[in-house]
Amino acid sequence: MKKSLIALCLLTYAVGFSQEWYTELSAAKHAAATTNKKILLVFSGPGWCANCMRLDEILWSSPEFKAEAEKNWVLLRADFPQKKGMPEPFNVNAENVVLAEKYNRDGFFPFVVLLDKNVRKLDKQGEETLDTPGEYGALLEKMGR
Repeated sequence: MKKSLIALCLLTYAVGFSQEWYTELSAAKHAAATTNKKILLVFSGPGWCANCMRLDEILWSSPEFKAEAEKNWVLLRADFPQKKGMPEPFNVNAENVVLAEKYNRDGFFPFVVLLDKNVRKLDKQGEETLDTPGEYGALLEKMGR
């Protein structure tokens, strides 16, 4: 009984600090429309983009960012994992490819695009050399103005 209670508490704690990253524009758009929030679209290269991994570590997983995101944004992620060996053909209709074609044609990583709830681009930002969640949060807030 005691172990079950501890496990339940840990699960509740983890869920309380998790954030939902959408991977489909339609779902993010629906969430933004129902909550009246902007969409924060992040283009990332997990596993190969050092600056993307740095942002994951210092920003996206920070309690400060999670709190700001909960209040202000619907989070949408377009990941482009690097494949080893010969590149496989990719689906040009895949969600991340469609998003890149529309919002990140130059293929920058990491790349952040702020969209309104109707998915109109408000601002964009490439990789910045900011070291704290507060600095990056201020940049994101400035983008929304």
